[in-house]
Order: sequence, then C-alpha cells, then structure tokens
Amino acid sequence: MNEQPVLIVREGQLVGQRWTLEPDEFLIGRGSDCDLVLPERQVSRHHVKILQDNGRYLLQDLGSKNGTHLNGKQVTGTVPLQDGDEIQIALAVKLVFVGTDATLPLTFDPPTLDKPLTIDESQRAVIINGVELNPPLSLAQFRLLQLLYEADGAVVSRDDIVEAVWPGTDGLGVSEQAIDALVRRLRDRLGEVDDYNYVVTIRGHGFRLENEPH
Repeated sequence: MNEQPVLIVREGQLVGQRWTLEPDEFLIGRGSDCDLVLPERQVSRHHVKILQDNGRYLLQDLGSKNGTHLNGKQVTGTVPLQDGDEIQIALAVKLVFVGTDATLPLTFDPPTLDKPLTIDESQRAVIINGVELNPPLSLAQFRLLQLLYEADGAVVSRDDIVEAVWPGTDGLGVSEQAIDALVRRLRDRLGEVDDYNYVVTIRGHGFRLENEPH
C-alpha cells in the first residue's frame, strides 16, 4: 500500500512522469513556485491545488484562465478525488490520480506510433508521410505549424498564436480574420500533400494539431 497518492502525467510535455502528493497542499501550475510545474503555455501560473481533508483528497481550481476538468466535467470550486480520476488541465495536460489504496503501475509507456507530420526547424521543412512540402511554408505559416506541433495535440489559443507568429506586436493590428486566414492558408498548403485535416478548430478555445496515424 502506498503511503501517499501519486499523480501520473498521461498527456502533455511531461508524459510518463509522476509526483507523490504532499500531505497538506500540492500546487499545480506554470509558476516556478508550484509543486508540479507544467511548461504548457495554456496552463495558468497557479492553476489548481490538491488539498487533504481528514484523509480525503480534494481538487480546487484556482480561477484558472483555461479551466480544469475532472473526468470530462468542468471543475468549479472544490471537488473530491477518487482513485483513477482523470484531471485535465487547460485542455492541454491529462493527469491521473492514483489513490493511497491503489496499486501503482510500475511503468507508463506513452504510445510510440510514428506521427505522419514532422518538421525540421533548422531547414524550415515540413515532411508529411515521408514527402517534403515544396515550396516551403512562409515564415508565418511555419511559426504557426511549429507552435501547434510543439503543443503535441494540446489546444493553442489565439493569444498564443499572436505571440508566436507576430512577436512583439502585443496583438496590435492582428485581427481574428488575420489568424483565421493564416490557419486556412496553412491547411491549404498541408492539403497539397495530404488532404487530412491536421489543424482542428476547437470552438471557443483555439486550434490543435491532429497528428496521429490515419
């Protein structure tokens, strides 16, 4: 029997890593002062915390910008945690809560299937199913694709896109239509090699890259 519960990252940049929960409070977010520091930009500085109350563990959203879901349901206030619960942070990271009375899996191996789309940052090249996209993407298109690619399936907000594609502008002069037009052009270029819809719109949140074998 484990003395303390454990969190395991199932999706996100830290996939496969695990943390033992401290007895009192366990803070999760992007801030360097958190117990679990998540690098994804969609995550708030102080996103959620896990509390212990008379042997029970509770999940509390800290007013995060992009929200928290427990087993697919949005968290408001404080909710109890049970063994096997799936915690989704900002639609970007999935954690699994393993309770004190559960058997901790010895290993968690993320899927290793080859992704159909890869990028070569140094050459600004895009390869889809072994075929290089030619002519190359424009700088703006490549910056957008690189942002989506590095998010590894997580949702990227419009603010994230402005920051990555038009750095230093603070969004001034960048309209919603400009972002939509850039996304449309990127889809058209990728479609020259593979008509699969790699860039998916998540209404009300942003965009994500669907880069799984198909």
